[in-house]
Amino acid sequence: MVSLVGLTSADIAGLPALTGCPGYRAKQVADWVYRRFAGSVAEMTNLPASLVAKLAESCTLFSSTIDHADVADDGTVKYLLRLADGEKVECVYLPYEARVSVCLSSQVGCPAGCTFCATAKGGLVRNMTSGEIVEQVLQIQREQSHRRISHAVFMGMGEPLFNVENVVSAIRILHAEIGLSARHITVSTVGVPPGIEMLAEQDLPLTLALSLHAPDDELRRSLIPTARKWSLAEILESCRMYRAKTGRDMTFEYLLLGGVNDSEEQAAALAVLLRGIPGNVNLIPFNYVETPEGFRRPEREQVAKFRQALEVRGRRTTQRMVRGRAISAACGQLRSLRSRTESPGALSLVEV
Repeated sequence: MVSLVGLTSADIAGLPALTGCPGYRAKQVADWVYRRFAGSVAEMTNLPASLVAKLAESCTLFSSTIDHADVADDGTVKYLLRLADGEKVECVYLPYEARVSVCLSSQVGCPAGCTFCATAKGGLVRNMTSGEIVEQVLQIQREQSHRRISHAVFMGMGEPLFNVENVVSAIRILHAEIGLSARHITVSTVGVPPGIEMLAEQDLPLTLALSLHAPDDELRRSLIPTARKWSLAEILESCRMYRAKTGRDMTFEYLLLGGVNDSEEQAAALAVLLRGIPGNVNLIPFNYVETPEGFRRPEREQVAKFRQALEVRGRRTTQRMVRGRAISAACGQLRSLRSRTESPGALSLVEV
């Protein structure tokens, strides 16, 4: 069975089931998949019954199912999707007053090994296909049909630029087929220069977000093991190239860990490090997950001091709104909790 999700309108037009059909039929099918969020071929009521029967015999829509969902008081919903092979990934619905955003995963697990992240505990299982990535948006939109998704951030499980071809294919579908503005799509990376350079060549005006988390290589490598492969100098050089090629300002994400990377001196060093690269620093106070390192959330006063130290040095600074703390909204937490629930007494993938 061919999954319709992940196919472009042109791909759908080439399906055997549509051989001999007028050209507009493919557009109708794509519209049902990506604009009307059908759950099955049977819902495509403006197609001839004979075509519906042919599509039903050879095509399906979703390869994933919603395994679990947690809802927070602020409206945030974290979904755990079960993929066709039984693996599970997380995605998050984030409603705001003026927009609706979704946080998407790009890999099952993650190879980056960040010491502060629940996903990192299990390592990488596999890349997600472009269709599996897009399905997250469609699954959420079907569940939250009262509001239209307007923004997407690749900040869920996985390192997007280690799966850059499928991520780019998914972004093109989100933009061309579903209708999301590319300017409302953000790709977050720990810093993969070849992937950054490839992304710069795609003619997509999206936002690139670099997860820095430290102003120097020594500290950064202790927090992000994959940072040993590329120095900050190499990563930031690729960011300069991205800015020059696309004209797009970047976002520099900085996770604040109490007593680790939140001093005013480190803020000053961060301002120097980023000198000459336009873009804002987005401060993210640690969303607690149990780690061997015992990381803790910084005090509110320390966060304010860190921010002020950046701003007085001319660096535009924002602070991420805290969402979903009551529902384990940090990346990988729900998957970890559900694994423990389903397999009591056994080591789950994310606990190895």
